[in-house]
Amino acid sequence: AHFRVPGLGWWERPLARLARRKWLAILVATLAPLVLRALLLPLFPPPEPRRHDEFSFLLAADTFAHGRLVNPQHPFWVHFESMHTLMRPVYASAFPIAQALVLAGGKVLFGHPWLGVWISAGLMCGAICWMLQGWLPPRWALLGALLAVLRFGVSSYWMNTYWGGCVAATAGALVLGALPRIIRAPHWRLAAVMGIGLAILAHSRPIEGAVFGLAIMVPLLIWMLGKNGPPRNVALRRVVLPLAVLLAVAGAGTAYYFARVTGKPWVAPYVLYRSSMTVAPHFVFQKPRPAPAYNNREIRNFYVFSEMQNYLTVRGAPLEDLYEKTLAYWRFYIGPLLTIPLLALPFAFRRDRKIRQALWIAAGFSLALVGQIWHNAHYAAPATGLAILIVVLGMRRLRLWRWRKHAIGLCLVRTLPLACAVMLVIQVLAARTSDFGPRHGSWRWSGPGGIERGAILTQLERTGAKHLVFVRYDAVHDTGNEWVYNDADIDGSQVVWARELDRGSNEKLMDYFHGRRVWLVEPDRPTPRVVAYNHTLPRAMP
Repeated sequence: AHFRVPGLGWWERPLARLARRKWLAILVATLAPLVLRALLLPLFPPPEPRRHDEFSFLLAADTFAHGRLVNPQHPFWVHFESMHTLMRPVYASAFPIAQALVLAGGKVLFGHPWLGVWISAGLMCGAICWMLQGWLPPRWALLGALLAVLRFGVSSYWMNTYWGGCVAATAGALVLGALPRIIRAPHWRLAAVMGIGLAILAHSRPIEGAVFGLAIMVPLLIWMLGKNGPPRNVALRRVVLPLAVLLAVAGAGTAYYFARVTGKPWVAPYVLYRSSMTVAPHFVFQKPRPAPAYNNREIRNFYVFSEMQNYLTVRGAPLEDLYEKTLAYWRFYIGPLLTIPLLALPFAFRRDRKIRQALWIAAGFSLALVGQIWHNAHYAAPATGLAILIVVLGMRRLRLWRWRKHAIGLCLVRTLPLACAVMLVIQVLAARTSDFGPRHGSWRWSGPGGIERGAILTQLERTGAKHLVFVRYDAVHDTGNEWVYNDADIDGSQVVWARELDRGSNEKLMDYFHGRRVWLVEPDRPTPRVVAYNHTLPRAMP
């Protein structure tokens, strides 16, 4: 006799039958988050952007949707300057373009950029299923993909904001999934898949993607140069050459885009942005730069005080920062439930080559995260599929664990997917009854943001007229709550958001946009609303 809970494994047989049809399993993994999230639209409509990063990605998406790579510098760019945005020498986002291309696709094809996010979440889960099929038996691969659906594909901020990690996670899954397939049967198509994944990583998470790619290349090179590797001409023709050609083409396109934005094909937009606008460096081992001359108080406070405080905190307490980073990534990718299978890994480390290989790749990738000042969960997105792979490898070993003839491990493995599904239900219910506010890194549903700005924008757009909105902040202002962001075509936008500067500059801007209704909004008031600008008292520029 052994410990057994009747009916606990009811899902295993239908899962195994579906998993045997591999492409159908990939399709199910792709559609599952799309269907679940679509069913929740009455409760959780498409989100409003709130964070600086989201607006920057949306600017690039709108630029691409207009058929342009960059926008010309605006003659009154000082009024439109904002975080993570280049105003000179061109008007463009400072970020890599992969996420923006997804948003642009949603906008062009379906009329709303969030639908690009929605589709990318499904593609991520499908790519993870394909990746796992290269490492594991079919039923375990489908189980891992469904765990990804429950953890990342519906309730996380990756699905419910405009700046998540779905694109980088998809690319990482392509690279990781191609590795064992190439080792088993090298083919140029698999090398092309790996090359596409690496190219997407270069345009989504460049630094983390580069380290992830290097970690993947180590076992690939060991195989190619080892005794069991293919003949040199086969490796060159089927792996090295197609991979090199694809990366060379992607590199040429990257250099062209860099040249359009920065004027130099070797200088990335983000590098130009950090070197010309910021004080704090991106990595802990770098030194701060001298503060440039800023054109308004809010941007100066953001770069000189807010970002520098982050830098000084990390430099002053590196061990505490390392603990916080580890906790943040663990909470998002693993959490308490999926930690249970990891407890079985040490007992199988020596016997299971796949476990050793996956853990060594994870250890190498973690080096990309240690030295960074900031630690948003999507920085580790390239390794999303790797995290799921390690969890499922642990589940396979945990399933075999018995204690005094009781199949404790089997019951735990059968319970975990059900517990993850229950947690998703709890997330949905908690989000409907909790306070509002963005929670991008927690296990809970990502709370709505940008509601007040979005409501005012909708109110003005419904009038059918064109508007100019001056934004006035209080002396004590949350630099994370920025309202001055615009579309790619500022002059053609129905609503233009502008910083209120000195009286002379404001009057010149109003003359430039003559014929528009001019408003003032003060976001730091308890209930922000627009009032006619000529009915407000003038204020000296702070």
